[in-house]
Amino acid sequence: MYDFLTTSPWPDYELIDSGHFQKLERFGKYVLARPEPQAIWDPHLPERDWQKADATFTRAAGSQEKGQWKLKPSMAEQWVIGYERPGGLKLNFRLGLSSFKHVGLFPEQDPNWQFIFNQTRQRRAAQPRVLNLFAYTGAATLAARAGGADVTHLDSVKQVNFWARDNMEASRLDGVRWLVEDAMKYVRREVKRGSKYQGLILDPPAYGRGPNGEKWQLEDELNEMLKLSQQLLDPDDHFFVVNLYSLGFSALILDNLVTSIFPGPTAVRELGEIYLHDAGQRKLPLGTFCRFAT
Repeated sequence: MYDFLTTSPWPDYELIDSGHFQKLERFGKYVLARPEPQAIWDPHLPERDWQKADATFTRAAGSQEKGQWKLKPSMAEQWVIGYERPGGLKLNFRLGLSSFKHVGLFPEQDPNWQFIFNQTRQRRAAQPRVLNLFAYTGAATLAARAGGADVTHLDSVKQVNFWARDNMEASRLDGVRWLVEDAMKYVRREVKRGSKYQGLILDPPAYGRGPNGEKWQLEDELNEMLKLSQQLLDPDDHFFVVNLYSLGFSALILDNLVTSIFPGPTAVRELGEIYLHDAGQRKLPLGTFCRFAT
């Protein structure tokens, strides 16, 4: 039986509506309209409400990803939102409008950030070592750091690491190790060195490039990446999170991989889908996940 995770109520984020391959969201005081390929139903709200958005993203002709934002005069190109959860998890995120529709944060990952924070605090190690791969702007990195971890943050894009550092400083944290590396190459080296981690986080893209042009294709590389990850985990004291957002990538595939590669008993094991629900109570699927801990 699969699990379904969604975001807890959050003053600075709301999925207002979804439909016609779009989603309408509020980040802080700004409302954004942008593409969402899985929102195939009709919107709940009338068109006039969508037209009130402070920024609307339109794809460029012939592109599935690139495009441009149309901004109202009141819209900022960068702004900061807060995030707070029970137990002392309190972060700040700097958001911005990219040419790929993204804003620097995936709010559906809230339940995983809480899991990372809580599991970091439950490790037996005095300062757990946590490795975050494909780490983007660092929300999961900061959740682990806020929980007391010694965190290595790895992403292949230097500018994204700068953005993550801004989030760290906005959250009044420090001490993160920043790496601009190809994830597969780094993990292979870490296995050879005999390194062990008490926490491992993976959020790989469907397709990507390393800093030197190394190719990442999810269906070709994920099996090896998970096998290497298994070798990096402290066998007696660890947590693990993997999240995938790739259209058509079933949770059954992730279930088969995890069951065969991580066969040992765990105190916690969850696998299923992550979603957001809008004001019309439609559930917008936004990826598959697996997480477990000793």
